[in-house]
Amino acid sequence: MTERKIKVETLTRVEGEGGLYVRLQGEQVEEVRLEIYEPPRLFEALLRGRPLEDAPDITARICGICPVAYQMSSVHAMEMALGVEITPEIRRLRRLLYCGEWIESHGLHMHLLHAPDFLGFESGLAMAKQFPDEVNRGLRLKKHGNQLVDLLGGRAIHPVNVCVGGFYRIPSRNEFQKLVPDFEWGLNAAIETTRWVAGFEYPELESDCEFVSLSHPDEYPMNEGVMQTSSGDQIEISNYRDEFQEQQVPHSTALHAIRKTTGRPYLLGPLSRVNLNRDRLSPAARKLADEIAFEPECRNPHRAIIARGLELVHSYEEALQILRDEHSTKEPRMTYEYQAGVGMSATEAPRGTLFHRYEIDTEGKIVEADIIPPTSQNQAQIEVDLKAWVGQVIEKEESQAARLCENLVRAYDPCISCSTHFLNVTIERS
Repeated sequence: MTERKIKVETLTRVEGEGGLYVRLQGEQVEEVRLEIYEPPRLFEALLRGRPLEDAPDITARICGICPVAYQMSSVHAMEMALGVEITPEIRRLRRLLYCGEWIESHGLHMHLLHAPDFLGFESGLAMAKQFPDEVNRGLRLKKHGNQLVDLLGGRAIHPVNVCVGGFYRIPSRNEFQKLVPDFEWGLNAAIETTRWVAGFEYPELESDCEFVSLSHPDEYPMNEGVMQTSSGDQIEISNYRDEFQEQQVPHSTALHAIRKTTGRPYLLGPLSRVNLNRDRLSPAARKLADEIAFEPECRNPHRAIIARGLELVHSYEEALQILRDEHSTKEPRMTYEYQAGVGMSATEAPRGTLFHRYEIDTEGKIVEADIIPPTSQNQAQIEVDLKAWVGQVIEKEESQAARLCENLVRAYDPCISCSTHFLNVTIERS
């Protein structure tokens, strides 16, 4: 039988550096590798010995697209270790900050990173010649998210206003109110965007995966909850390490992950969140999901862009509700005293569940840090889905097959720079 290889040396329209390798024997798919070769980041080691207050600012540097997620998981874990109870006001403002991150991330991905694949363009810039209104809309949505993160986080990229116990400063009501007109426009634009992407032609692909996300009885998951799975399991965050296992593979600087009970990979992110928490989407998002007839349990990863659209609508609607309310600026930060302890937290980054665990000592120094990003957890499932997808595109010419495989990888919106770990292995590339 003839051996055939499909290679993508450098993935485009994703954050970070990685490639793709597929080896076939005749029509049999022998090997699929999502090759992550970006250098290790060393953040967990970097945190050891530092004051616990440094964690939100340092971890925010892990990603320029989802720094809020790293800050939220770190401060919640530290507050658990210290026994800090934040006020409902602080909790609500943290959800508002998270809305800003989801808006800028989803808005960018949908318009400039993923939509070109369905419309036949090599890039968002090429697409702009034929779809200028849509591209400008995407840029404006991203700007809204950046403005909100800038206001509440202190700056748009790597925000600095988040701290253990709350915020260093809470903006005035007038500052919040100034954003309302743009966000009212943005809510309508997000609905329009989701209708637009729902009309794309989607390739057929059924992913045999287990969906996993946070779940909360009273709200759409962002900052807290238990881990819910499509197999019916509910897992407390304190048992995260008992249920999910990271493991090294020779072709990636990022660890893969499996469920310990099944030995199989799982999927995080918007598709999982919507599938498991659809009834807790905002009213406008739920109504829209019904209008466009989005499946109750969608298993086609190509259609994850629609789930992102529903979350974009939700983020605008929830953000508007919080922006319009009164906010007290008298108690932006809860006080605490140092104590030895262990704290852990999981929050929902745009790409999926982000887990942090810290051990601190009596002097408020970090003894150990453990960070499990969503993209590293998704990698193994991406490879499984790619193997199924390759079987459908095997008859295509090599460059076209490679492009179609790359399109599928982009459907998961991988944040490769977030996922890389420090590993004592040599990375294999073909």
